[in-house]
Amino acid sequence: MLAFLCCMMLLVCPAWPVLGEGNVENVEIEEVDVGELREEASPDEYPARAAFIDDMIALGQQIWENTGGKYMRAHYKGDIYVCKNFTVHVFRETRSSYRMAEFPDVQLVIPNNLPAKQCRPYSYGYCWEEIAASGGNPFEEAAQFLYDSKLSKEENRALAREFMQQVQRGDFFQMTGDYGGGKGAHSAVFISDYDPESDTVHSMDSNRSGKRINGLRYGRVLFDSEMKIDEWIGFFCRKKCGATIYRLRKDIIKAGDP
Repeated sequence: MLAFLCCMMLLVCPAWPVLGEGNVENVEIEEVDVGELREEASPDEYPARAAFIDDMIALGQQIWENTGGKYMRAHYKGDIYVCKNFTVHVFRETRSSYRMAEFPDVQLVIPNNLPAKQCRPYSYGYCWEEIAASGGNPFEEAAQFLYDSKLSKEENRALAREFMQQVQRGDFFQMTGDYGGGKGAHSAVFISDYDPESDTVHSMDSNRSGKRINGLRYGRVLFDSEMKIDEWIGFFCRKKCGATIYRLRKDIIKAGDP
């Protein structure tokens, strides 16, 4: 009798759903193009900031094209082909169209390098002076690496790699080290995000490749220079050396915008 009742219940009762599946038969799976997802997420949420970066990179490219790969004088304080002078130049020549939303009436400024005495015990050139946003500084420190003598060389290189993997398009880069064409402070602007597939970054700078002519320093402007991050790491991952990545704030607006 019990067996007969069980059979009858199986005939009249619906099947119990499998826990967690729900009504799977009613779900349609839509194929999504990964490229479309990236495209939807990639447009810069801060168009004025993106435009400012585009303007600086375009000017850097123009200077590179105008110099035609020639060595330009990079010896005196006012020479724009000195490394920091080059990055300051592309900033200052394009800044007038932009402001910070928080301080719309303040002209944008780029800090000088931190004085040598304040860099100790590290060598001069790994960072900038601290200037508040209220004073016109639109940059924030995105990342910093300082060689730690308490760690092994391998441990320092691992930290330096993590540091370089944070590079984004438009980042200003300040370092001190030995970069082949010179020793000491050097400045650059990265013109693309770090690419994990190729393990590279693209940059523009001046006077990284230099030489002496009649006793004066001359340097070349480099644009869209693609390098493995290990090459950059080799420059600054040294005792008493380091580097800093500076990134524009997100609240960049067009000058005159409300």
